[in-house]
Amino acid sequence: MPTINVDKYRLFEELGEQFTPDTFQQLCFEFGIELDKDTEEDETRPKDQAPELAIEIPANRYDMLCFEGIAMYLNIFRGKQSTPDFKLLDIPEDKMQRITVSPETEKVRPYVAGAILRNIKFTPERYESFIGLQDKLHQNLARQRTLVSIGTHDLDTIQGPFTYEALAPKDINFVPLNQTKKMDGEELMQFYEADKHLGRYLHIIRDKPVYPVIFDANKTVCSLPPIINSDHSKITLDTKNVFIEITATDQTKLDIVCNIMVAMFSKYCDEPFTIEPVKIVSEHNGTTRVTPSLHTRVMDVEVDYLNQCCGLQESPESLCKLLGKMAYTAVPDKEAAKLIKVSVPPTRADVLHACDVMEDVAIAYGYNNLPRTSPNQASTIGKPLMINKVSDIVRNECAMAGWIEVMPLILCSHEENFEWLNRVDDGQTAVKLANPKSVEYQVVRTSLLPGLLKTLRENKSVRLPLKITEVADIALKDETKERKARNERHFAAAFYGKTSGFEVVHGLLDRILSMLRVSFVTHEEDLHGKSIDYKVAENPSEEKGNGYFIKEIDEPTFFQGRAAAIYLRLGGETKRIGEFGVLHPTVLEKFDLRYPVSVLEVNLEVFL
Repeated sequence: MPTINVDKYRLFEELGEQFTPDTFQQLCFEFGIELDKDTEEDETRPKDQAPELAIEIPANRYDMLCFEGIAMYLNIFRGKQSTPDFKLLDIPEDKMQRITVSPETEKVRPYVAGAILRNIKFTPERYESFIGLQDKLHQNLARQRTLVSIGTHDLDTIQGPFTYEALAPKDINFVPLNQTKKMDGEELMQFYEADKHLGRYLHIIRDKPVYPVIFDANKTVCSLPPIINSDHSKITLDTKNVFIEITATDQTKLDIVCNIMVAMFSKYCDEPFTIEPVKIVSEHNGTTRVTPSLHTRVMDVEVDYLNQCCGLQESPESLCKLLGKMAYTAVPDKEAAKLIKVSVPPTRADVLHACDVMEDVAIAYGYNNLPRTSPNQASTIGKPLMINKVSDIVRNECAMAGWIEVMPLILCSHEENFEWLNRVDDGQTAVKLANPKSVEYQVVRTSLLPGLLKTLRENKSVRLPLKITEVADIALKDETKERKARNERHFAAAFYGKTSGFEVVHGLLDRILSMLRVSFVTHEEDLHGKSIDYKVAENPSEEKGNGYFIKEIDEPTFFQGRAAAIYLRLGGETKRIGEFGVLHPTVLEKFDLRYPVSVLEVNLEVFL
């Protein structure tokens, strides 16, 4: 969040009270800002420098990025000041200063706004704050001037009407701010390339075919946005009339910046909070308008919503009073008893929804004063999904057996998922990406084996044997689902060594299934298995025969005679849940593996 440094004594004078460190910190906390530092007792502070307060401002409160904003809102919050009524001077449009926009500006920075502060009184502190607000807006809302840039000029040194044009760099000639030599656009880019402050903004327009430029009626250059102003129209402490021009690539941000700039410093005009508008003539894109808008938005907010969210039982009148502390103007709706009409000031661009108003009600009431209530009526008790509990059991058993868990990507190439495993794509199984970024990410895996084998390939330098596992989802097409696909949780393992390790993988399978309380069904028992909790006292005739067994399979993925399918029988229903075996040499060759690999893959969904 941005931090603003303000003169401590000047701020306390503006607030009309001398605070102790604790009381001011409490005020900041109640309002929702944070006192980060007080240099009053800082021994490193120069003796001729007044103590400063470093105040941390919420990232969405662009209207508090200057001394004026902080002082104004704290005074309104404390009831020392009413919300300002910002006004535009009533001037006929044909007599307004105007900025005429050229169609060529569409190529670089298409939007512009303007405003004039008449008879403003600058002091060194006000001038520094005026420049500081521009810098803070440039750094935050304006995204380092890429979205918005602000130019300020002494209106008495230039003459309207103004034009906003876009010209070739060599056609722009002027003396930049605080320089004495006239430069064209190309020379200016070279001159400021090594400048620590302005050099970081050159890239915004450097490669554009045209540069934006603002001229006055005498074709005097006012500024080259978003880089620098002209020295001819620079403002000083003696400036009485300030012409503000703002260019942008985002019109919403443009209006926000324009409103904040004029609202914060119009208080120093002879007629406080009064701004002279500027007409923007932009006929080529139909955006001719008068700026700034200073439009006050009116929102209808439900009384019950504010009370329920904050745990209050306040009347509409009381809620309106609370909102007044946060610079709103709110009145009960005359037609609807349960509604409040809330006028949002033009500086509060952060207020977008009734929840923002509700938050300000809570701040005005005081978070520490809100009733303590139990959320039990609206909350539930969280617990893990059963599939995740099963997955954790499998992961823990693998880890305790000395296997390493890996996490490959869920996307792979079509070849890795099918051809490299000697499998055929039936067109009804894999979810394919319509526009894959590369051939490595064409399908969502239908098996965990490609990821394990690629992991082995990338770790061939590791000491053998390698024993890796993964418990994760695969994706399968499923026309019965609304999304036409479903996830399926699988468990897979791979043993890579100088021997096949078939018996090691088989042992891991037995261990995992025994911990899932599934017994092995033997041929001697005529495929009538016993539970893992079998006792001699049990009556064999009552045995249901649930359990798992394996059968030899002949599939091209595996070495012939060294593979088996895993079957699970539950409740009299038998289902194939996976397979394990030694991979075929052609599969090893395609994955660039030199030694035998035994793999295991099981569907865990069937154990729920």
